[in-house]
Amino acid sequence: RPAQRTLMRQSAVGCAILYQKGQCLPASGPCLEKMISGLSVQDEVRVYGTEFIELALEVGALQFGKFKLKSGRISPYFFNSGKFSTGYTTAKLGQYYADTAMASDVEFDMLFGPAYKSIPLVAITAAALAEQHGVNLPFCFNRKEIKVYGDGGEVIGAPVEGRVLIIDDVITAGTSTREAIATIRQAGGEPAGALIALDRQEKGTGKLSAVQETKQSLGIKVTSIVRLDDLIAYLETTEDYVGSLEAVAEYRQRYGV
Repeated sequence: RPAQRTLMRQSAVGCAILYQKGQCLPASGPCLEKMISGLSVQDEVRVYGTEFIELALEVGALQFGKFKLKSGRISPYFFNSGKFSTGYTTAKLGQYYADTAMASDVEFDMLFGPAYKSIPLVAITAAALAEQHGVNLPFCFNRKEIKVYGDGGEVIGAPVEGRVLIIDDVITAGTSTREAIATIRQAGGEPAGALIALDRQEKGTGKLSAVQETKQSLGIKVTSIVRLDDLIAYLETTEDYVGSLEAVAEYRQRYGV
Protein backbone atom coordinates (compact mmCIF):
# COMPACT_ATOMS: atom_id res chain seq x y z
CA ARG A 1 0.00 0.00 0.00
CA PRO A 2 1.19 3.57 -0.66
CA ALA A 3 3.05 5.17 2.23
CA GLN A 4 0.66 8.13 2.28
CA ARG A 5 -2.46 6.03 1.88
CA THR A 6 -5.52 7.53 3.55
CA LEU A 7 -6.47 5.50 6.62
CA MET A 8 -10.13 5.11 7.45
CA ARG A 9 -11.10 5.08 11.11
CA GLN A 10 -14.34 5.46 13.02
CA SER A 11 -14.52 8.32 15.50
CA ALA A 12 -16.39 8.29 18.79
CA VAL A 13 -19.18 10.38 17.28
CA GLY A 14 -19.60 8.05 14.32
CA CYS A 15 -17.84 10.08 11.66
CA ALA A 16 -15.40 8.30 9.33
CA ILE A 17 -12.13 10.20 9.55
CA LEU A 18 -9.45 10.78 6.94
CA TYR A 19 -5.93 10.87 8.33
CA GLN A 20 -3.81 12.41 5.62
CA LYS A 21 -0.71 14.62 5.57
CA GLY A 22 -1.10 15.37 9.27
CA GLN A 23 -4.69 16.54 8.92
CA CYS A 24 -7.84 14.92 10.22
CA LEU A 25 -10.93 15.24 8.05
CA PRO A 26 -14.27 13.41 8.28
CA ALA A 27 -15.13 11.45 5.16
CA SER A 28 -18.78 12.43 4.91
CA GLY A 29 -21.91 13.84 6.46
CA PRO A 30 -22.49 16.76 8.84
CA CYS A 31 -19.11 16.35 10.48
CA LEU A 32 -17.41 16.85 7.12
CA GLU A 33 -19.29 20.09 6.57
CA LYS A 34 -18.07 21.43 9.91
CA MET A 35 -14.48 20.35 9.41
CA ILE A 36 -14.08 21.66 5.85
CA SER A 37 -16.12 24.83 6.24
CA GLY A 38 -12.89 26.80 6.05
CA LEU A 39 -11.68 25.10 2.86
CA SER A 40 -12.24 26.33 -0.67
CA VAL A 41 -14.43 24.32 -3.04
CA GLN A 42 -11.25 23.20 -4.82
CA ASP A 43 -9.79 21.92 -1.55
CA GLU A 44 -13.00 20.05 -0.75
CA VAL A 45 -13.01 18.34 -4.14
CA ARG A 46 -9.34 17.46 -3.70
CA VAL A 47 -10.16 15.64 -0.45
CA TYR A 48 -12.92 13.63 -2.15
CA GLY A 49 -10.80 13.03 -5.24
CA THR A 50 -7.84 11.62 -3.34
CA GLU A 51 -10.03 9.18 -1.46
CA PHE A 52 -11.80 8.22 -4.67
CA ILE A 53 -8.51 7.41 -6.43
CA GLU A 54 -7.28 5.31 -3.52
CA LEU A 55 -10.49 3.31 -3.30
CA ALA A 56 -10.54 2.83 -7.09
CA LEU A 57 -7.02 1.42 -6.91
CA GLU A 58 -7.93 -0.81 -3.99
CA VAL A 59 -10.95 -2.44 -5.68
CA GLY A 60 -9.33 -2.66 -9.11
CA ALA A 61 -11.60 -0.09 -10.75
CA LEU A 62 -8.45 1.75 -11.75
CA GLN A 63 -5.83 -0.52 -13.33
CA PHE A 64 -2.47 -0.05 -15.00
CA GLY A 65 -1.14 -2.08 -17.92
CA LYS A 66 -1.97 -2.06 -21.63
CA PHE A 67 -5.62 -1.59 -22.60
CA LYS A 68 -7.01 -1.15 -26.11
CA LEU A 69 -9.63 1.58 -26.25
CA LYS A 70 -12.51 2.04 -28.69
CA SER A 71 -10.37 4.64 -30.41
CA GLY A 72 -7.75 1.98 -31.12
CA ARG A 73 -5.22 3.62 -28.81
CA ILE A 74 -3.31 1.51 -26.28
CA SER A 75 -3.82 3.14 -22.91
CA PRO A 76 -1.54 2.51 -19.88
CA TYR A 77 -4.53 2.78 -17.56
CA PHE A 78 -8.18 1.82 -17.52
CA PHE A 79 -11.18 2.75 -15.37
CA ASN A 80 -14.12 0.40 -14.78
CA SER A 81 -16.81 1.61 -12.37
CA GLY A 82 -18.28 -1.92 -12.32
CA LYS A 83 -15.51 -2.91 -9.89
CA PHE A 84 -17.26 -0.94 -7.17
CA SER A 85 -19.31 -4.03 -6.47
CA THR A 86 -19.95 -4.26 -2.73
CA GLY A 87 -22.33 -2.40 -0.47
CA TYR A 88 -19.56 -0.36 1.12
CA THR A 89 -17.72 0.58 -2.08
CA THR A 90 -20.90 1.52 -3.97
CA ALA A 91 -22.02 3.66 -1.02
CA LYS A 92 -18.67 5.45 -1.07
CA LEU A 93 -18.85 5.91 -4.83
CA GLY A 94 -22.29 7.44 -4.48
CA GLN A 95 -20.85 9.80 -1.87
CA TYR A 96 -18.12 10.95 -4.27
CA TYR A 97 -20.65 11.64 -7.00
CA ALA A 98 -22.94 13.49 -4.59
CA ASP A 99 -20.11 15.55 -3.11
CA THR A 100 -18.92 16.54 -6.58
CA ALA A 101 -22.44 17.43 -7.70
CA MET A 102 -22.92 19.66 -4.67
CA ALA A 103 -19.52 21.32 -5.16
CA SER A 104 -20.28 22.13 -8.81
CA ASP A 105 -22.17 25.19 -10.03
CA VAL A 106 -24.65 23.10 -12.03
CA GLU A 107 -28.26 23.57 -10.94
CA PHE A 108 -30.45 20.51 -11.32
CA ASP A 109 -33.85 19.19 -10.26
CA MET A 110 -33.39 15.46 -10.89
CA LEU A 111 -30.90 12.81 -12.04
CA PHE A 112 -30.74 10.56 -15.10
CA GLY A 113 -28.59 7.44 -15.65
CA PRO A 114 -28.01 6.13 -19.20
CA ALA A 115 -28.47 2.34 -19.44
CA TYR A 116 -26.85 0.08 -18.46
CA LYS A 117 -23.74 0.86 -16.42
CA SER A 118 -25.07 4.17 -15.13
CA ILE A 119 -28.27 2.71 -13.70
CA PRO A 120 -26.67 1.83 -10.34
CA LEU A 121 -24.61 5.04 -10.48
CA VAL A 122 -27.66 7.29 -10.66
CA ALA A 123 -29.38 5.35 -7.86
CA ILE A 124 -26.45 5.56 -5.43
CA THR A 125 -25.90 9.24 -6.26
CA ALA A 126 -29.52 10.06 -5.48
CA ALA A 127 -29.29 8.10 -2.22
CA ALA A 128 -26.07 9.88 -1.20
CA LEU A 129 -27.51 13.30 -2.00
CA ALA A 130 -30.42 12.57 0.32
CA GLU A 131 -28.46 10.93 3.13
CA GLN A 132 -25.29 13.04 3.11
CA HIS A 133 -26.59 16.40 1.94
CA GLY A 134 -30.29 16.41 2.77
CA VAL A 135 -31.15 16.89 -0.92
CA ASN A 136 -33.97 14.52 -1.84
CA LEU A 137 -34.28 14.44 -5.63
CA PRO A 138 -36.06 12.10 -8.06
CA PHE A 139 -34.09 9.99 -10.52
CA CYS A 140 -34.73 7.82 -13.56
CA PHE A 141 -32.96 5.81 -16.23
CA ASN A 142 -33.74 4.52 -19.69
CA ARG A 143 -34.17 1.14 -21.32
CA LYS A 144 -31.94 0.15 -24.22
CA GLU A 145 -35.02 -1.20 -25.96
CA ILE A 146 -38.40 0.48 -25.65
CA LYS A 147 -40.90 -1.74 -23.86
CA VAL A 148 -44.08 -2.29 -25.91
CA TYR A 149 -46.03 -4.27 -23.30
CA GLY A 150 -47.08 -3.72 -19.69
CA ASP A 151 -46.46 -0.11 -18.64
CA GLY A 152 -44.40 0.40 -21.80
CA GLY A 153 -42.14 3.33 -22.42
CA GLU A 154 -38.42 4.03 -22.51
CA VAL A 155 -37.84 5.70 -19.15
CA ILE A 156 -38.06 3.96 -15.77
CA GLY A 157 -38.39 5.82 -12.49
CA ALA A 158 -39.53 9.37 -11.83
CA PRO A 159 -41.13 11.41 -14.62
CA VAL A 160 -38.59 13.48 -16.53
CA GLU A 161 -39.09 17.16 -15.79
CA GLY A 162 -37.08 20.25 -15.01
CA ARG A 163 -33.29 20.45 -15.14
CA VAL A 164 -31.74 17.00 -15.41
CA LEU A 165 -28.19 16.05 -14.39
CA ILE A 166 -26.80 13.06 -16.32
CA ILE A 167 -24.73 10.61 -14.25
CA ASP A 168 -22.12 8.50 -16.08
CA ASP A 169 -18.70 6.93 -15.48
CA VAL A 170 -16.61 8.30 -18.35
CA ILE A 171 -17.16 10.06 -21.68
CA THR A 172 -15.30 8.51 -24.60
CA ALA A 173 -17.01 9.37 -27.89
CA GLY A 174 -19.95 11.09 -26.20
CA THR A 175 -22.49 8.74 -27.79
CA SER A 176 -24.15 7.80 -24.51
CA THR A 177 -24.45 11.46 -23.49
CA ARG A 178 -26.00 12.44 -26.82
CA GLU A 179 -28.55 9.64 -26.54
CA ALA A 180 -29.32 10.64 -22.94
CA ILE A 181 -29.90 14.25 -23.95
CA ALA A 182 -32.25 13.18 -26.75
CA THR A 183 -34.20 10.96 -24.33
CA ILE A 184 -34.45 13.71 -21.72
CA ARG A 185 -35.66 16.32 -24.18
CA GLN A 186 -38.13 13.95 -25.80
CA ALA A 187 -39.58 13.24 -22.35
CA GLY A 188 -39.99 16.95 -21.62
CA GLY A 189 -36.90 17.69 -19.52
CA GLU A 190 -33.91 19.95 -20.04
CA PRO A 191 -30.33 18.63 -19.73
CA ALA A 192 -28.52 20.61 -17.03
CA GLY A 193 -25.12 18.94 -17.36
CA ALA A 194 -23.24 15.68 -17.00
CA LEU A 195 -21.31 14.32 -14.01
CA ILE A 196 -18.70 11.62 -14.62
CA ALA A 197 -16.18 9.81 -12.46
CA LEU A 198 -13.03 10.32 -14.54
CA ASP A 199 -12.14 12.88 -17.18
CA ARG A 200 -9.36 11.30 -19.23
CA GLN A 201 -8.42 14.73 -20.67
CA GLU A 202 -7.65 12.95 -23.91
CA LYS A 203 -8.05 14.09 -27.51
CA GLY A 204 -11.21 12.90 -29.20
CA THR A 205 -11.71 13.03 -32.95
CA GLY A 206 -9.95 16.39 -33.22
CA LYS A 207 -7.87 18.67 -31.02
CA LEU A 208 -10.45 18.76 -28.23
CA SER A 209 -10.98 16.10 -25.58
CA ALA A 210 -14.15 14.01 -25.61
CA VAL A 211 -15.42 16.07 -22.67
CA GLN A 212 -14.62 19.35 -24.41
CA GLU A 213 -16.28 18.13 -27.60
CA THR A 214 -19.36 17.21 -25.59
CA LYS A 215 -19.47 20.65 -23.99
CA GLN A 216 -19.03 22.37 -27.34
CA SER A 217 -21.39 20.30 -29.48
CA LEU A 218 -24.10 19.64 -26.91
CA GLY A 219 -23.90 22.87 -24.95
CA ILE A 220 -23.82 21.34 -21.48
CA LYS A 221 -21.30 21.50 -18.65
CA VAL A 222 -19.42 18.31 -17.79
CA THR A 223 -18.08 17.85 -14.24
CA SER A 224 -15.89 15.00 -13.01
CA ILE A 225 -14.90 13.59 -9.62
CA VAL A 226 -11.28 13.53 -10.81
CA ARG A 227 -9.30 14.31 -13.96
CA LEU A 228 -6.24 12.58 -15.36
CA ASP A 229 -4.12 15.42 -13.98
CA ASP A 230 -5.41 14.56 -10.49
CA LEU A 231 -4.41 10.92 -10.98
CA ILE A 232 -0.93 11.90 -12.12
CA ALA A 233 -0.55 14.24 -9.14
CA TYR A 234 -1.55 11.40 -6.83
CA LEU A 235 0.88 8.93 -8.43
CA GLU A 236 3.67 11.45 -7.89
CA THR A 237 3.14 11.19 -4.12
CA THR A 238 4.02 7.50 -3.85
CA GLU A 239 6.87 5.24 -4.97
CA ASP A 240 4.50 2.29 -5.47
CA TYR A 241 3.48 3.38 -8.99
CA VAL A 242 6.71 4.79 -10.46
CA GLY A 243 6.51 2.68 -13.63
CA SER A 244 2.82 3.43 -14.07
CA LEU A 245 3.40 7.15 -13.51
CA GLU A 246 5.95 7.30 -16.30
CA ALA A 247 3.66 5.47 -18.74
CA VAL A 248 0.60 7.57 -17.86
CA ALA A 249 2.56 10.83 -18.05
CA GLU A 250 3.93 9.84 -21.46
CA TYR A 251 0.42 8.97 -22.68
CA ARG A 252 -0.84 12.31 -21.34
CA GLN A 253 1.91 14.11 -23.21
CA ARG A 254 1.05 12.32 -26.46
CA TYR A 255 -2.76 12.39 -26.43
CA GLY A 256 -3.66 14.89 -23.73
CA VAL A 257 -5.27 18.30 -24.08
